[in-house]
Amino acid sequence: MNGTDTVFGSFGVIAQFFAHATFQWLPGSISTAFSPGEPGSLIPPIAPVSNPVGFGEMIGFLNQTSLASTQYPLYQKWISFVVFSTLVSLCLIAFIIYCSMRIKQIRANEEEKFAASAHTITSQDVSRTQMRWHRITEQIHSDGEQNWRLAILEADIMLGELLDVLGYRGETMGDKMRNVERADFNTIDMAWEAHRARNKVAHEGTSLLLNAREARRVIALYERVFREFQFIE
Repeated sequence: MNGTDTVFGSFGVIAQFFAHATFQWLPGSISTAFSPGEPGSLIPPIAPVSNPVGFGEMIGFLNQTSLASTQYPLYQKWISFVVFSTLVSLCLIAFIIYCSMRIKQIRANEEEKFAASAHTITSQDVSRTQMRWHRITEQIHSDGEQNWRLAILEADIMLGELLDVLGYRGETMGDKMRNVERADFNTIDMAWEAHRARNKVAHEGTSLLLNAREARRVIALYERVFREFQFIE
């Protein structure tokens, strides 16, 4: 017998040993421990060990114990018990993996919702000024003359806020614009023209005939002023 046969022979003995341990010795030992036989049963008596026990003797003793314990129900149903336990274990492992994945998904969704709620309207969508300008453009492109008037009045309010942001002070809009340096405000003439149109709308009311073309022209003047200072996008 060459070296390869010796190796395979050793593996065969080891495999046989573990097979006996799993399907015969282990259930037989459990059956013996929990269901002790009556006097005179097939279980051989265990004598005190006085001499060293060899591997062959140990195999023989375990085989005798296994054969004697085949009369117990646990041994007879051991294979079914192993199969059933394996299936239950696999189901539990799959359930644990599923629960872990679901917990990760729930936590990820909670983190996204928390991050979204932490953002303000300005950083998440548009600024308050931009929303006002959107409303003005919607009004100016509508069919109602009253909406055009409201759009011009609202745009003039935004012009006053822009002048405040730029640091111009005064009791009235005219006072603020008189303090403007033309070198720093290229669209100041457009601002004056739009403001005068606003005054007509505010003071004359419905007696002023306002058409869509004129209203949109005035709003375009305000838009040029706002875009110069990036007050709107």
